[in-house]
Amino acid sequence: MQGEDDAELTAAVHAAQDGDETAFRTVYRAVHPRLLGYVRTLVGDVEAEDVASEAWLQIARDLDRFSGDADRFRGWAARIARNRALDHIRMRGRRPAIGGDETELTGRPAEADTAGEAIESLSTDAALALIAQLPQDQAEAVVLRVVVGLDAKSAADTLGKRPGAVRTAAHRGLKRLAELMGAEGPAQGQGLGAVPPQPDPHGRAVPPSPCVTHSRTRTQKDM
Repeated sequence: MQGEDDAELTAAVHAAQDGDETAFRTVYRAVHPRLLGYVRTLVGDVEAEDVASEAWLQIARDLDRFSGDADRFRGWAARIARNRALDHIRMRGRRPAIGGDETELTGRPAEADTAGEAIESLSTDAALALIAQLPQDQAEAVVLRVVVGLDAKSAADTLGKRPGAVRTAAHRGLKRLAELMGAEGPAQGQGLGAVPPQPDPHGRAVPPSPCVTHSRTRTQKDM
């Protein structure tokens, strides 16, 4: 019931803008797990909570300036989190490892969806650990598209790239994840709690984790 979930998040954001603290907690619970996963991709596990907390402080401070629905809010929050993470990296005196330019591949067709399906079999921690092994451009694209649940345009706005470039980086990242998962043996865990549900080969939706809602279904074919 993705439409209902998005409508609920949109209503909570608008209520939070009017000063409703309960609504803000609803927004936080809906968005934070996925946002934290994205921050972990940028700064690592040890400092992710601190950086995410800084992002939420800014989100709360600037919330009255936001305008839009649930999708726009997720993209807006992701941009704030990314800026806080990059500031943190600069203060540490080192930069994320950025992969090569993927724009030359943007016209190629998508790979098969096996990686997008396989990622569901990993636990959240295991999946994010594998994502951290990807080049930074691929890691960010995968997390923003698959974990945070942004569409290609919102993810591109967050990263300052073209939507086609983000789609290609996500394709390459998911393909590489499938290779890494194959190298590490059988899949672990009971499902990737931070990843939106994706359809099985017969079109039936795989139920999402009960602890995370408000995200659009993403498959590699959609990217």
